[in-house]
Amino acid sequence: MTKIYCDIADIKQIKKFNKKKIVKGFTTNPTLMRKAGATNYADYSKKILKITQKPVSCEVFADDTENMIAQGIKINKWASNVYVKVPVTNSKGKFMGKVIQSLNQKNIKLNITAVYSSRQTELILKKINKKTKIIISIFAGRMADAGKDPIPQFKKSIRISKKFKNVEILWASTREPYNYLQAIQLGCHIITVPPSIIEKIEKFGKSFTKLTTDTVKGFLKDTKKSKFKI
Repeated sequence: MTKIYCDIADIKQIKKFNKKKIVKGFTTNPTLMRKAGATNYADYSKKILKITQKPVSCEVFADDTENMIAQGIKINKWASNVYVKVPVTNSKGKFMGKVIQSLNQKNIKLNITAVYSSRQTELILKKINKKTKIIISIFAGRMADAGKDPIPQFKKSIRISKKFKNVEILWASTREPYNYLQAIQLGCHIITVPPSIIEKIEKFGKSFTKLTTDTVKGFLKDTKKSKFKI
């Protein structure tokens, strides 16, 4: 079964969703941290890691090899359940193979993020061992937003990574609840989902009849509120 990780940085929401059995881990990034009001990245991340024993991905934000490695080593020391999140390339498009290989050789759990193609997955697999845990996050939603079909990239990435029992393929940038079913059908190990969509997934199971009547009831309710007449 595809595991659901909650994509979030807000402390109150993490406390709430940590109690849900359906949530098996958490992913964060600097953008989510900023939106949550974090002013000290390290201190805020450590607060999150104290709330939960589930896997939590915390991202480096350096843009060069040397500092990415240094930040990755520091993040790894924050807690035993932390995954160091590393972008597959820097802002100039340079593949961060040296960063991935260096941290992987130090037995640091990694979440390789901002992946968009099976070719990038292939490059990552060439830089890692078959023991230390690795998550490869493929950005399905953003790919689809750009008019590209993410499914072929997932299929090939899952196929070529099967020999690596330590590698998990993650469906990232989820746009709708149905993406969860797509991730399951593909055999993705993980899908990272925002809180609002997790709550919709929890309500899965309505029949077509129930969906129809609920929709019509909604229209009637709004009509009455508006006091419409024909």
